[in-house]
Amino acid sequence: MQRVCFLLKVRADRLDEYRERHTTVWPEMQEALSATGWHNYSLFLREDGLLVGYLETEDFAAAQAGMEATGVNARWQAEMAPFFEALDGARPDEAMKPLTEVFHLA
Repeated sequence: MQRVCFLLKVRADRLDEYRERHTTVWPEMQEALSATGWHNYSLFLREDGLLVGYLETEDFAAAQAGMEATGVNARWQAEMAPFFEALDGARPDEAMKPLTEVFHLA
């Protein structure tokens, strides 16, 4: 199982709305994530907008490709893009660059 952690930055003026959107993630989005291999997926948000994402998957590239192929992901990414800083034209899911794991206590 691959552990994946990534960072993104939520705009300071959209923090409350970002939190609210994640209290009601669309059921079809949740189903698509599970079906494409996203397990134990969590998002953590710091008060300054730093977003830390964590998930476990057999193959992160395959999990990303699976989501890319769904219509629900395209709609979700389009709605979420305005919440983030420094995407440089990428969708939020394209900007998720895994951090290098340097330690894990099993």
